[in-house]
Amino acid sequence: MPLIVMCGYPCSGKTRRAEELKGYFEQKSGRQVHIVGDEALGVERNSVYADSQKEKNTRAALKAEVERKVNKDDIVIFDSLNYIKGYRYELFCLIKHAQTPHCLVYCLTSDEVSSTWNTNRDAAEQYTQDLFDALVLRFEAPDSRNRWDSPLFTILKDDTLPFEDISDAIFKRKAPPPNQSTQSQPLSSSNFLYELDKITQDMLMAIFNAQKTSVPGDLISVPGATEKIELTRNINMAELRKLRRQFISYTKMHPTENTGQIANMFVQYLNKSLH
Repeated sequence: MPLIVMCGYPCSGKTRRAEELKGYFEQKSGRQVHIVGDEALGVERNSVYADSQKEKNTRAALKAEVERKVNKDDIVIFDSLNYIKGYRYELFCLIKHAQTPHCLVYCLTSDEVSSTWNTNRDAAEQYTQDLFDALVLRFEAPDSRNRWDSPLFTILKDDTLPFEDISDAIFKRKAPPPNQSTQSQPLSSSNFLYELDKITQDMLMAIFNAQKTSVPGDLISVPGATEKIELTRNINMAELRKLRRQFISYTKMHPTENTGQIANMFVQYLNKSLH
């Protein structure tokens, strides 16, 4: 039966979401749900992910375990970083061969939030900071225009999982045919991308300048948005730029027809990411 692939930064909430999905599908479908991941295989992350050969061997072992678990009756949730585009393509080839649907659940967080969650873990479960930073740099974000990353569900840290939509994606879709040809999907219009870039850049400068005369806790107004930004602390330009890049990546995957919504969407994203 179907495969659900988790994806995201280290410490981005993937395991928590995998457990939520497991509970939902066990209750609603009555099927057995298997979670395959680093913890199940006893992966020592600071050793494995710091050594390219060990990591390659671990990825192969995880994929083999997924392949063993995929069958006509059960649901498999693959809970690992899955941060390499080529590896996600290999998983797509696997489900094509098994003739079963799949979907990708992307736990989207800022690297600052994930880093905080990492340091809040028990010491034995933490990534070293150097390794954490390296994995964030290596991360290749999923793109719904790629057939191996689709259907894609992007989940922010405070979102409720869209259980019914995920269920429809894996139960009501046909499995991809073994020899499915690549179907390119249209890119967002150049005007949309221009507006996205311009609006978010203008907002960044407004936030940065507003902080010079405000204190933590103030509500900041930004151009084009009816909603206000709630800043609980001062944020430097480097962090603002990182959040902007992540928002742009997310929005390119889920473009809106109304560019007038971009400013409010960015405000909502910042408020969720900064709290």
